[in-house]
Amino acid sequence: MSRPVPNPGILDIAPYTPGKSPVPEPGRKVFKLSANETPFGPSPKAIEAFKHVAEHLEDYPEGTSRVLRQAIGRAFGLDPDRIICGAGSDEILNLLAHTYLSQGDEAISTAHGFLVYPIATMANGARNVVVAESNFTADVDGILKAVTPRTKLVWLANPNNPTGTYLPFDEVKRLRAGLPSHVLLVLDAAYSDYVSRNDYEMGIELVATTENTVVTHTFSKIHGLAALRIGWMFGPAHIIDAVNRIRGPFNVSTPAMYAAVAAIEDAAHLQMSKQFTETWRNWLTEEIGKLGLEVTPSVANFVLIHFPEKGKTSDEADAYLTKRGLVLRGLKNYGLPHCLRMTIGTEEANRLVVGALRDFMATK
Repeated sequence: MSRPVPNPGILDIAPYTPGKSPVPEPGRKVFKLSANETPFGPSPKAIEAFKHVAEHLEDYPEGTSRVLRQAIGRAFGLDPDRIICGAGSDEILNLLAHTYLSQGDEAISTAHGFLVYPIATMANGARNVVVAESNFTADVDGILKAVTPRTKLVWLANPNNPTGTYLPFDEVKRLRAGLPSHVLLVLDAAYSDYVSRNDYEMGIELVATTENTVVTHTFSKIHGLAALRIGWMFGPAHIIDAVNRIRGPFNVSTPAMYAAVAAIEDAAHLQMSKQFTETWRNWLTEEIGKLGLEVTPSVANFVLIHFPEKGKTSDEADAYLTKRGLVLRGLKNYGLPHCLRMTIGTEEANRLVVGALRDFMATK
């Protein structure tokens, strides 16, 4: 008996696995620190904007996300006509892959890069080429060496999830200069709002001065709008035109659009979240390090904690923390089986994790 058969390569894709959600238990407070969600939630102005448009849910959205593109343009000094919005930056990444990859092509990502990259690549019949990282950081020379005549696209999360590392802008420019002109460089800047390094740039300058670079961003992280699924991309006019031809005409809902406009305009809320994150990121790195555990230096809103391969393993630590209502992210599917990723949470959550890890390391 015959039945529909998926396209070649689809069944080779490992499905995306999100950070686990805690199971509520009576009398126990639970902290979900597995999904890089902000502990502050969205700007109150974004919530108010969302509620305001809820009175007209019978109306289709404006099909080009015009008001949001204009707000992003004002915030970053960009031409709104070179911006495209999507249902999370994930949708935009998939649209890029669908536009520029096909059977027999290759796309390059790094060993511990975002799991959506291989999914988007393989879903379009292309081969996912994985390049080793150097000290958990993207290796420009390694990426350039992996380029072949079949290479059509390079994925680069900067900062990277789940390692929290980043490439200085000079290295990103060196990467772009070393790639063939027909290769699209996708700079995923989902965590750029948390970076305070003078040598970092999210990529806007490079997009503005080349024909083969785009930068994507999201409202799911510092803006706290993960439930609304909204992201955006800045790119050359010819790329925006091509992607718009396959983008769904109503892919961004009206409530999401107006909430995002209010969120991006609330600079005080963003700055508060950034300062809090930086303070507690430094504290967590230092305090967890005192326990004899290595923490990869991070510029994002999470830290990568390394555990021994034997003895006090990451699996045992994960189980121990979970019993205390502290849910972190295991990273076997990222090729980091001996690590846990911890989202920076509230002060209470952060202190509880350090205390629980201290107790865990002291157990026999």
